[in-house]
Amino acid sequence: MLFKSKRSETKSQKGARKRFLIKKTFDRNEGKIIREIIIETLDPFGYAVDNYKDQPEKGFEKFGNGLHLKTKNWTIRNLLLFKKNEPLDSLIAKESERLIRKQRYVRSVIIKPVEIPNSKDSVDISVRVLDSWSLIPSGSISGSRGNFDLTERNFFGLGHEIENNFTKRFDDGKKAYDVRYTINNIKNTFIKTTFAYENDLNDNITRSARIERQFFSPLTRLAGGAYFENRFYVDSLPDATGVFANQIFKLQTQQYWAGHSFKIFGGKSEDFRTTNLVTTLGFKNVAYFNKPALQYDSSQFFASEKLYLATIGVNTQKFSEDKYLFNFGIIEDVPYGQVYAITGGFQDKNNRRRTYFGGRFAYGTYFPVGYAGINVELGSFFNGGNSQETTLRIEANYFTNLLSIGSWRVRQFIKPTFVMGNHRVPIIADRVTISEQNGISGFNNPLINGTKKLFTTFQTQTYVPGNWHGFHFSPFFNMTLGMLGDETNKILNDKLYSIFSLGVLINNDYLVFNSFQISFSFYPSIPFQGTNVFKTNTFKNDDLSLPDFQIGEPMIVPYN
Repeated sequence: MLFKSKRSETKSQKGARKRFLIKKTFDRNEGKIIREIIIETLDPFGYAVDNYKDQPEKGFEKFGNGLHLKTKNWTIRNLLLFKKNEPLDSLIAKESERLIRKQRYVRSVIIKPVEIPNSKDSVDISVRVLDSWSLIPSGSISGSRGNFDLTERNFFGLGHEIENNFTKRFDDGKKAYDVRYTINNIKNTFIKTTFAYENDLNDNITRSARIERQFFSPLTRLAGGAYFENRFYVDSLPDATGVFANQIFKLQTQQYWAGHSFKIFGGKSEDFRTTNLVTTLGFKNVAYFNKPALQYDSSQFFASEKLYLATIGVNTQKFSEDKYLFNFGIIEDVPYGQVYAITGGFQDKNNRRRTYFGGRFAYGTYFPVGYAGINVELGSFFNGGNSQETTLRIEANYFTNLLSIGSWRVRQFIKPTFVMGNHRVPIIADRVTISEQNGISGFNNPLINGTKKLFTTFQTQTYVPGNWHGFHFSPFFNMTLGMLGDETNKILNDKLYSIFSLGVLINNDYLVFNSFQISFSFYPSIPFQGTNVFKTNTFKNDDLSLPDFQIGEPMIVPYN
């Protein structure tokens, strides 16, 4: 039921023409009173939002649609920023369309005015939504362990998401569980709630709950959230002689924050309406019930703390519609804009109070040669006039315009990241790494660390024309280079870490937000493992995410 009959695809020029006509229809009906909102949700197989003539033709399409529960109309209605009996605002309608398209259970959506015959002051609004297939099974198996993951992204058509992950280690029979339940939108409040439980193969346990309403749109005025976490885990730390020993950690975390966004300008242009003055307040309380012995943490880095922060800043965030980035041939919303923000507050830890001050600058937009964005953050604690735990973080994103080589489409992505710490705590836990989560896949030994790092990802992504039974193939080449440095280096040391990967992403029209991947990676050298190492399917092609230009929960600059 993942397969698709071979239909003629709509040309991109025709799609652009349709969107132009819809825009002209909005312009013609701007300000008219909305009489009715007509919502239509479509099953994933055989339909198209922009072609009313497309219908399921094959038996497996009808069978797949029969197994699928369509998104409820009121689930879509709760994502709309406009209501009946209000004047039509094209920017609000455009934002509503983006918010619906952002949902992981929606493949595409079109919102357009429907003119009422003989009416000069009223208009109907059509919302036509094409679902994605929302039940996603995945898994892997090797000689040492097996893994099975089952995700339902649109539980009973409500927009709720359930993730279940089961892992078993074969040599000792150990089992791991990871369960997560997410309510993406409560009523029309855009409050997102997530409950999670994880018990890994080492019996480390994490329970958490998050209730949050972000600044989900530049038009949002109120935001805030709460987070609760209880963790138990075992990790090894070295003593003063370098001998490692397991330490037991048990801690509880509470976080609360609230924010308000103020419209600065009174004009009706998109630039004026998406530029805001944002203020946020936050509180974090971490309580340790078990922590390392003093000989393994002489600086008491792992200690209970209370952190009070406030952020004030100005931001502009807009979105541009693009294609062929992280999905194949469907509209994706690329954020662009700018942020100027400062954060201040204080921390109570180890019977002392330290002040904190930080700032952030971000800018991104489309240029004639492609999209480029940069995010710069600098923050530090201060105690008695001396800076402590200072962090400088610079991240950039660049991708070219969509290029053509024959009938193939190609983009080049470049993503450099630089992190530098100064006056950090002398403990291995307060060092930066280039591990899989924070740099280069495969370099996961905690002894590969430093106080500063630079790594850059270069990726050439191609998009093969056509499809095979609904599957699209996107071969890629990835090269990631990284360097570390410590207090003895002026900048970085001369050791270069690298990975070279060839692979292919396999997307399906109906599994829009999930792709299969095959990759082969070559490592010239991995410390503590060897040289000229080849691995399969270790590289994850998901580290090219785009920046955002919103101001949210106040936080210290991440040092990782």
